[in-house]
Amino acid sequence: MTINSLGIYEKALPQDLSWRETFELTHELGFNFLEFSVDESDERLARLDWTREQRKQIRDLMWDTNTRINNLMLSGHRRFPLGSADPAVRKQALVMMEKAIDLCVDLGIHNIQMAGYDVFYEEKTMTSREYYVENLTKCVQMAAKKNIMLSIETMDDPFINNLAKIAHYHDQVKSPWLQAYPDLGNLSAWPENDVPAEIETYLDTICAIHLKDSKAVTPTFAGQFKNVPFDEGCVDFTGLLRLLSRLGYSGSFTIEMWSGDNGDENAVAEVKAAKEFFDQIFAEVGIEQEEVK
Repeated sequence: MTINSLGIYEKALPQDLSWRETFELTHELGFNFLEFSVDESDERLARLDWTREQRKQIRDLMWDTNTRINNLMLSGHRRFPLGSADPAVRKQALVMMEKAIDLCVDLGIHNIQMAGYDVFYEEKTMTSREYYVENLTKCVQMAAKKNIMLSIETMDDPFINNLAKIAHYHDQVKSPWLQAYPDLGNLSAWPENDVPAEIETYLDTICAIHLKDSKAVTPTFAGQFKNVPFDEGCVDFTGLLRLLSRLGYSGSFTIEMWSGDNGDENAVAEVKAAKEFFDQIFAEVGIEQEEVK
């Protein structure tokens, strides 16, 4: 039996709520934490520039509602990638990271999840890869000074789509402040990945896990990595969660959904159904969720 915290992705919840309402709903739905997004939109990138008073308000609300933020998802690097051919974009990517680290310190967030892309909208080259490694090293050095973990997510992109590739880039940087954030959907969608063996081999690099379903990549299908209903994709959640329980994995899980961001009319009901789905599997495989107080 393992005890793990369970969170919900911010974009799963209705998007018209106040921060107090968002934290209260997270708690009412039985989650231990909210996963916080700084994506490529101007609105969410602006969070990196919150004032001292705005940051205090968020901290106070978390305390008042008995809800925390475990992870900051910094997907804004899709728009401003570390491997960009444009030096101004690479500079902006580093500025974003520095601001994200300071925001985490102020809000009590311990982990920044990085999207594992060298570039997203640009052409991938050996130079984009080299820029990525150079700037990843700078990011980790910045984070280490503030004791903030950086974790690379396994992606919907061949550049980093498994734990072995994250381990390779970890070896280039050589720091305990860089680890892995596997997404079970993204891992399972790539047919070349032996997912159980990957988890067994690289368990000691995993600091958090996304629970998301996906549809597998085939020679004639690019795969579907988003908005796949649970138990309708290719992920064997029961088998993988049983494996993680056997291995004694004690990090966090986050249910990743976009119900609220998609504007779904029944977003809360969808989140409730997803939590019930995983509650049943947790009970079956020997995972106990951290108590929600």
